Amino acid sequence: MSSKLNKHILATIIYYDGFDYPLTAFEIWKYLIRTDYFLDNKQELQINLAEITKQLADEKLAEFIEKHNGFYFLKGRKFLVDRRIKNNKISMGKMKILLKASHLLRFVPFIKMIGVTGALAMKNAKAKSDLDILLVFKQGKIWTGRTLATLLLHLFRKRRHGNKISDRVCLNFFITDESLEISTKDLYSASEYMFLFPIYGFETYKRFQIRNSWIKSIKPAYGISEIPPLKIISDSAFSKAIRNLGEIILSFGWIEKMLKKTEKQRIMKNPKTHQEGSMVYADDDALIFLPDPHGPKIFEQFKKKIGELSV
Repeated sequence: MSSKLNKHILATIIYYDGFDYPLTAFEIWKYLIRTDYFLDNKQELQINLAEITKQLADEKLAEFIEKHNGFYFLKGRKFLVDRRIKNNKISMGKMKILLKASHLLRFVPFIKMIGVTGALAMKNAKAKSDLDILLVFKQGKIWTGRTLATLLLHLFRKRRHGNKISDRVCLNFFITDESLEISTKDLYSASEYMFLFPIYGFETYKRFQIRNSWIKSIKPAYGISEIPPLKIISDSAFSKAIRNLGEIILSFGWIEKMLKKTEKQRIMKNPKTHQEGSMVYADDDALIFLPDPHGPKIFEQFKKKIGELSV
């Protein structure tokens, strides 16, 4: 395959095939992956939608991909179109559940942003999927915020735990408003956090986008959104008053220190923290609990398919 753009397009379709996720022409442009993203001295890449649409008709690409109902996918993967449409409908129902949970979370003291991540952010959730979110708390209050969010969702039976997974909120990623830059700057993270969208705290989200502008080096269409999503949750006078009162009551530094000590001991005693391949980080800037992260698996599948097709 001679065209560099062809390689970018095919690599993008291959990568999202790992998520069983066929793409429209617009999505191929929006989520386009540079196959040379790992090079140090690469030139800035600017591609528009018209170029993508034109290139998708190239006969060389037709050796590898097919199109059905406006979606592009690898040959032999046509069944993914119906699956994606089905998962999109499922995701709409799950978003309603998450919005209800997020109306509760806005009462939590020190909360700055609620971001939707994972399959739900892609509108690709399955019936048994949980609800992945990223929570941002005020710097210096991440342990207090995490504890309160966990207790609140557990009290209202909305937290994922044990075998209770479907339609439950997965609390596995917390950062502060001073540590918005994602530390793992790889292909998986670039995709994960380009799909992320906020349902609370849009001003913090704009700062999050700026701090993660490194994504553009992997995905050239990455840009800063200035328009809040339609389903963004706003504060009511009541939620703001309750949160402000909680922040006054819980402002004492010893509370944060006590929770940090207690929770960190519990995290370190958890066998999942130490299992091979786990990604668990617990400190004042971030709390990340990924005992079985998907990133390495997706990337290995991606490399294998790239090799099979000799891209």
